[in-house]
Amino acid sequence: MLSDVEYEEQIEATIQALEEALDEVEDDVDYELGGGILTVTFTNGTTIVVSRQPPVKQLWLATRSGGYHYEFDTDANDWKDTRTGGLFTPFLIKEMLDQGGVELEL
Repeated sequence: MLSDVEYEEQIEATIQALEEALDEVEDDVDYELGGGILTVTFTNGTTIVVSRQPPVKQLWLATRSGGYHYEFDTDANDWKDTRTGGLFTPFLIKEMLDQGGVELEL
């Protein structure tokens, strides 16, 4: 498990990479970051929410398809779903396209 410092470094890097990728999206998509929560709103009115969960050192993702909890996997250098073992980055890219029609490059 990550130390508190390592968790903060990884979650900060992830949120920053998401913000930068969203800034590059040509589609009309809005996002807001506040209180450790990144909310992405699509033109169809749906949202995807990425949130920090420092007490359990997790990243949580809420999409139209459900809610997911991720812990950082240093070997994969990505967040890994605590139930399925799936990785955060490819799943988020798929969800952005499926839910909002947005092609995200991370």
